[in-house]
This record gives sequence, C-alpha cells and structure tokens, in this order.
Amino acid sequence: MTRPVIGIIGNAALINDSYQAQIAGNMNIEAVAQVTGGMPLVVPADPAWVSVPDLLETCDGFLFTGGRPNVHPEEYGEAETPAHGAFDRRRDAVALPLIRALVDRGQPFLGICRGFQEVNVAMGGTLHPEIRDLPGRENHRMPPDGTIEEKFALRHVVTLSEGGPFHKLFGATEVMTNTLHGQGIARAGARVVIDGRAPDETPEAIFIDGAPGFTLSVQWHPEYRAGEDPVSRPLFEAFGEAARAWARGRQPLRMSA
Repeated sequence: MTRPVIGIIGNAALINDSYQAQIAGNMNIEAVAQVTGGMPLVVPADPAWVSVPDLLETCDGFLFTGGRPNVHPEEYGEAETPAHGAFDRRRDAVALPLIRALVDRGQPFLGICRGFQEVNVAMGGTLHPEIRDLPGRENHRMPPDGTIEEKFALRHVVTLSEGGPFHKLFGATEVMTNTLHGQGIARAGARVVIDGRAPDETPEAIFIDGAPGFTLSVQWHPEYRAGEDPVSRPLFEAFGEAARAWARGRQPLRMSA
C-alpha cells in the first residue's frame, strides 16, 4: 500500500540573512517517515500559495510543528505586547482554519509545541505570553546553552488523566518529557480537553472532545529521537495508524476518551 501523505506545516526562515525559505526540521521529517510510516510533505505555510481545501485533498494527515514565532494574540482577542515575541501571521492564516476543518472532517493531525498552541487558539482558546512570568510556574524554555542532546533532554514529568487517551496510549499516567516552550494555554478552547499537566500545572497534552478523528497534541517535542523514546514512538505510531485509515477510505480513526 502507498504510504499516507503527511503534511508537515513549515516555518518561514531566512537563510544566510537574505534568502527567504519555508522549512521543516529533519527531526519532524524523520519521525513522519520512519515512525509514522508516512510520506513527509513539507507544506509552505502561506495562504498565497496553498489553500485549506487543496491541502485537505492532498494530504491524509497533518503534523503541526513547533516554531520560534508565536500565534498572534489578535487571533484570540488580545493586543500585541513585547512579551508575545515574534509572529508569523501567514502561518496563522493557514494553520488555524486548517485545524478547524480537520476537526470537523475527522482527518487526523498531531500538534507539537506551537502546533499544540495553534489547536487551542483554533478552538477559541487563549495563551499566556510567557509561562515563566506567572506565579508558581517554572521556566519551560529551551536551555540557552549546551548541545542538542542537552537542550532536548527529559526535564519534567507530565501527569495524565486516568483512563484518558494519553494514558491508554502510553500505558502510564506519568511520563517524562522535554520542555522547550515559552508560551502556554491560558484558557482552553471549546471542546479542548486538557489531558496532561506538568508539575506546575502547565497544560501539556490535549485532545478535542467528541471529534471523530485523531486530535492529540502535546506541548513538548516528541519528534526528538522519536523512534527511540518510549513516549514519542507510540504517539507517532498511533498518528500513523490514523493517517493510514484515512488514506484507505477517508474513515476517521478516533483517539479520544
């Protein structure tokens, strides 16, 4: 059988300070190709080049990746401040309506970091501009120095809801994850179920209540060594199963409570 096509939402980049590009990290591409078992297709995140209807017909599933720019606060009804950081309005214009369409159709997607936050905003939720500035919260940002291995090292426990989809998938209610994000969920969007939290109560795992298809999203970065990590591997494998089910007959494979 032909591998399911997995659209990997790209990020705008400037190569050598002058050459504009749309890119996706090798970690994401490798996780899709080797663990999900899909055909990775990097999607340029700009509505001038792609449309939601075309993407829905081209791909069997979507990976909403992490990225340095944040979702613009106007997308959830708040004013821009310096604390919100950099933005990519073109990616917002592609990702947010695409997520809503996928939820409605039952077409599978997996959200990671910024992608996790996009899912919440797409469903009407809001974000904190900087988690570490909140009382009682830890610094969830990437360590500024060190090797890639040190930056993506496991740093905290995520506690999952008993009997929820992540518990069923991982076979445990506590897993160790990395953490490389500055923003996080403030108010959960409509139907967004927070199914896992960090020790400081920061939301780390969500799904969409009542959605007909696979809608799992995580705040951490499971794409790092996805084939070796006991948490990352089942997450990407389950996403791959959902994408194959969609490719076979456009039938949703549900992964929810």
